[in-house]
Amino acid sequence: MTTAGSSIISALGAGSGVDFITLAQDISAATFAAQRDQIAARKTALEAQISAAGQLRGAITGLASALGDRIRTGDLAPRGDLANPAVARVSVPAGLSPRGNFQLEVTQLASSQTLVAPALASRDALVGEGTFTLRFGTVDGASFNPDAARPVIDIAVTATDTLATLAVRINQASGGAVQAYVANGTGGAQLVMKGREGAANGFVIETTGAGGGAVPGDLDYLGWAPASDAGQLQGSARDATFRLDSVAMSSPTNRVTGLPGGFTLDLTATNSGAPTTLSFASNPQAFAGVMEDFVTALNDIVGELNRLAAPLGGELGNDPGARELRRDLAGLSGRVVMPNAADGAPRTLADLGLALNRDGTFRLDTAALNRALETNSDAVAAMFTTGVNGVFATMDRFARENSLVTDPGTLGGSLRRFEQQVAASDERLARIAEQQETLRDRLTRQFTASERRVAASQSTLTFLRQQIDIWSARDR
Repeated sequence: MTTAGSSIISALGAGSGVDFITLAQDISAATFAAQRDQIAARKTALEAQISAAGQLRGAITGLASALGDRIRTGDLAPRGDLANPAVARVSVPAGLSPRGNFQLEVTQLASSQTLVAPALASRDALVGEGTFTLRFGTVDGASFNPDAARPVIDIAVTATDTLATLAVRINQASGGAVQAYVANGTGGAQLVMKGREGAANGFVIETTGAGGGAVPGDLDYLGWAPASDAGQLQGSARDATFRLDSVAMSSPTNRVTGLPGGFTLDLTATNSGAPTTLSFASNPQAFAGVMEDFVTALNDIVGELNRLAAPLGGELGNDPGARELRRDLAGLSGRVVMPNAADGAPRTLADLGLALNRDGTFRLDTAALNRALETNSDAVAAMFTTGVNGVFATMDRFARENSLVTDPGTLGGSLRRFEQQVAASDERLARIAEQQETLRDRLTRQFTASERRVAASQSTLTFLRQQIDIWSARDR
């Protein structure tokens, strides 16, 4: 850095022969070197502690997350088995676990009303000026029962509207309640209109044309009512009807929800007179596999904890958050997973075979797990859901408890403390840098003043020598 003092020293030719600029920098740096090095070393140690605590917290959080994914979409996800899979697809929302067997008989699939209007010459043919009205309700044979709760849709058709633009305007005005498009068939261009599934989604078309009658070029040509149907109706709006364990049910769509245990059916075909079996059963092999993987993951966490929190050389050797994690792991097998379990049913992770060794590691007690599966398979299955209770909820709470930044006795609290200390170290280093620069600037000014005095003395000395030389020459 160039200062006024350094410029003066350069102009004076550094009469003393000493590099005061470098000297000022070296002295100021040496003055704060011990503090700066101590803080930098502490910051490095803190960053290692942050990494270690974050690694442990990430491991327990990742275990809980992986367990939840496995329950929701993996091999523990509840699945229904249909003896006749062509009839329907079965799905179970996350967090639910239906059980048991059901008889399913689909007698009718939900369908939508489909109208195909009389043909015009082309998609660009004019349809005629007037009002095109859609009214919704139930079509029953030749009768129509309007739904007073649903608004009537009136579309103002201009003299320049074509069959193609009318289809666009129907789609826009109905908001998807009616899907319209133009199909070019062998007889010409025809307007196709499809409503939504369900008997209540039938519709009629009321038109008010220019008065030319129901002929091409007049809007009345496209009107339709069930009583005057001349073949335009190609599909009727119907509800799906089915029997579940002989109980008659219906649904406005082929996606049926609200069934026992929360499962959902997507109906795909009928099987009238030939009911099929729908079953939900536990998978003992899946539960055993999950418990084996669970024990392995826990032992990985224990191994990392032993390494990172070792009394000698461990980054978290004396950390309260690491100590709390060790205590929590030691008590994990005894945690109550199902507080409302029936007498004799598994309640804790120990009942599922999670056992603690003397060295703090875990093992799988296969005898205990097999006993629970043989005697209470449904209760075991109920422990592997994403509800408020169960193995996932327990591990999720375990991870959250150890990640609380507001609790100084958790890993989360340790992380927060370490991060605050790093921030404080950064602030202290910044203040030291300012103090060092202040000292360097002060020393530079002092050395500049000294250099001025040295230069002045040398100038005087030179002058005296010159005078002495002159006097000596005169005396000869």
